[in-house]
Amino acid sequence: MDITGLLIFLAIGAVAGWLAGNLMKGGGFGLLGNIVIGIIGAVLGGYVFGLLGISVGGLIGSIVTATAGAAILLLVVGIIKKA
Repeated sequence: MDITGLLIFLAIGAVAGWLAGNLMKGGGFGLLGNIVIGIIGAVLGGYVFGLLGISVGGLIGSIVTATAGAAILLLVVGIIKKA
């Protein structure tokens, strides 16, 4: 992966983390937190979408997948914190 690919990957992670934070909690988690949540969400979203047989491509598809995965991640973390 070259530097441009890495920057795009981090930007998608940041956007997805910010979107999921706004959807699930009402606010973001700071730049680094958004990137981490977005990257983990991208992996989780890709896995879940793969299990469901959903294939998305392109920039918007990547953001949707990462945001959905990040929202699932935040939901699970919220449930664990309440327990």
